Amino acid sequence: MLTPEAILQAVPSALEKFEVPGDIPHGKTRDFYVTVDGKQRILIATDRLSVFDHPVGLVPYKGQILNALSAWWLKATADIIPNHFVAMPDPNVMVVCETSPILIAVIVRGYITGVTPTSLWPRYEAGEREIYGLRFPDGLRKNDSLPKPIVTPTTKSTLGREDRQVVTDNEIQNYLTAEVWQQIQMAALALYGRGQELAARAGLILVDSKYEFGFDIQSKALMLIDEVHTPDSSRFWKADTYAQRLEVGREPENLDKELARLWYGRPSHRGQDHFPPLNDDLIVSLSQAYQEVYERLTGETFVSAAYPAQDRIEASIAVLA
Repeated sequence: MLTPEAILQAVPSALEKFEVPGDIPHGKTRDFYVTVDGKQRILIATDRLSVFDHPVGLVPYKGQILNALSAWWLKATADIIPNHFVAMPDPNVMVVCETSPILIAVIVRGYITGVTPTSLWPRYEAGEREIYGLRFPDGLRKNDSLPKPIVTPTTKSTLGREDRQVVTDNEIQNYLTAEVWQQIQMAALALYGRGQELAARAGLILVDSKYEFGFDIQSKALMLIDEVHTPDSSRFWKADTYAQRLEVGREPENLDKELARLWYGRPSHRGQDHFPPLNDDLIVSLSQAYQEVYERLTGETFVSAAYPAQDRIEASIAVLA
């Protein structure tokens, strides 16, 4: 794991975006580059961090870690459902099959937690007991495990922005057939189960995770797309301290984006149109947390790629052209 000094020294060179003549679509984290022969797409993972849909700064090596972890997980779950992974020619670059994204993402939740409006805990704490069409008993504490994992859908834009909760089956039917929706739910639960299993071996709890799907433009097959089981798309807690901290009402030890959500969710930041930029302590905490998740899951020591990243990314893409 890199030292705080090394992380902070890298901040000025962290990858904000991939520079190209003209413009390319940008998501919250990834830039979407040209298609290759109309059959493949190039995804570039940047170091951008957004919280509650507010961009707040750059976290060195975040893009590299998200890219590498997604590739690792896509290989580890390929027996469950086909996915769009083709190659990773650069630490920040992934070549994927071109797909038609389904504008429904699903979050599988194994615990009642969270601070965003689409999370379970804020709604439960506000007094709701029927959430996402499911009935929850009284007496649950924040961060308690649920009797069994549940699937909760959200609508999304093509670039992953403006997610919002879907609360009725009628809304789902506007996007998917009943057969495809059933396939997605079964795949998501199986992916979450595999994720919990491998996370547990690494001393982690996979709390919840977001999954996205699409149809391959050639075969029309349902595919898993986007990132999988990363600290951006999932919550990870340290397993060995979870029970003790829950008992005394403390937050679990987070190793994910929730570190930023909790910090920006403080009363002093609520209701602001523009959040303050990441401070040095938070940058270091996030970068090291992401690195720790990578090292625990893969069993490999994190080796940082060279900054600035523009030239090496250009070189990797040129080979593909």
